[in-house]
Amino acid sequence: MESYKFLLDLALILLSTKLLGLLTRRIQMPQVVGALLAGLILGPAMLNVISQTNFIKDSAEIGVIVLMFTAGMETDVNELKKSGKASFVIALIGVIVPLIGGYLVAAYFNRGMASGLHASLFLQNIFIGVILTATSVSITVETLKEIGKLKTHSGNAILGAAIIDDILGIIALTIVTSMADSSVSLGIVMLKIVGFFIFAGVVGFLFLKFYRWWTGHSEKGLRRHSIIAFVFCLLLSFCAEQFFGVADITGAFVAGLVLSMTEKRAYLASRFDTLSNLYLSPIFFASIGLSVVLPGMDSRIIWFSVILVLVAIVTKIVGCGMGALVCGYRKYQSLRIGVGMISRGEVALIVASKGQALGFISSHFIGPVVLVVIITTIVTPIMLKTVFMRTMKYTPQMVRARAVAAEAAVDPSVVDPDAVDRENVFAKTYEKVGELEDNGMFRDEHHVSPHSKKKST
Repeated sequence: MESYKFLLDLALILLSTKLLGLLTRRIQMPQVVGALLAGLILGPAMLNVISQTNFIKDSAEIGVIVLMFTAGMETDVNELKKSGKASFVIALIGVIVPLIGGYLVAAYFNRGMASGLHASLFLQNIFIGVILTATSVSITVETLKEIGKLKTHSGNAILGAAIIDDILGIIALTIVTSMADSSVSLGIVMLKIVGFFIFAGVVGFLFLKFYRWWTGHSEKGLRRHSIIAFVFCLLLSFCAEQFFGVADITGAFVAGLVLSMTEKRAYLASRFDTLSNLYLSPIFFASIGLSVVLPGMDSRIIWFSVILVLVAIVTKIVGCGMGALVCGYRKYQSLRIGVGMISRGEVALIVASKGQALGFISSHFIGPVVLVVIITTIVTPIMLKTVFMRTMKYTPQMVRARAVAAEAAVDPSVVDPDAVDRENVFAKTYEKVGELEDNGMFRDEHHVSPHSKKKST
């Protein structure tokens, strides 16, 4: 008899993610934290009510593809181009620092615990560092969308750096693998990565021309416009993973960038936001928690886990933040970028599972890696929201908001006729200015973004 338990699982996931999401919002935390906790509570790590199934895995994969697709559509291509070089530097340093940090921690603890593995002790320790280089941008994207900061300079830098981080992670994994397996060719991997972006550029250009012409000669608001856009997203995601060895979410993001340059951008984003919020995103975030299984650990492994978690958090903040500072970002922006790159998510689990299959990582270290994934995934949205809110006072927009509020205190019509006292005027001004933060509004001669410096005339 055919089982319909997947319907019950789906109902429990949607209900629990929403309820816990509302609860976390009540205590000033992003709703995505509630969705992650729902998966942990319902999964094998705690109640074991729901187990990971092929249906949930496939739905979750579509969910993250749609999430990155909408993020691409909501990205300002011009701003992303401006932050391109900076994103590369941020990603590069943000990979090197965690790689070194992970290696040093593993080198200290990995003594007499790697019996039965084919790889040398040096490669095993390096592989722990490779795991820490991973970044799961999906968690950060959802948080930035929730707090309305996805289109800021910091948000664009995080997006660009995270995509490049994935590419550098693939290269690092290939280098380590090729050192133990001569059948793996780094040159071929590099050619495939370059080939994907050439392929995506050509296909994207042709599709953009076709889509603009097609939508321009048809009625407005037709459902077929959304369907063809989604088909393009899925096909590019498939080609990225299947033929070039690049993550499918990278293909989805590039597809979103292409469609962000059309007049249908807002219409498409609204349609896919509905699909994502109603069905796909809750499943994706819950599935991360459902995939967590905590093995037994002795005191030495527990200490290793604690230190590895701290190193995983600190090295991303320091590495990516340092890269941002080098590229001319202000301190508050660099802190935001560093925090936004902390989450390892499912990416680290995938790398760890590949390493275990190839004999690069001992079974003793799977537990600590799982803890790194859990903790970094949960703390990233919390820290990201806190950092964005608290660093507002360092922005030139805040200074201008105070000036406008002070002027409005004398003349309330400057901001809001109903705001008659200074506190309310400032609150409304702050809220209004906060929406435009980092988007080029309220700039003055004392602050110019690192990508828009011009000589004064």
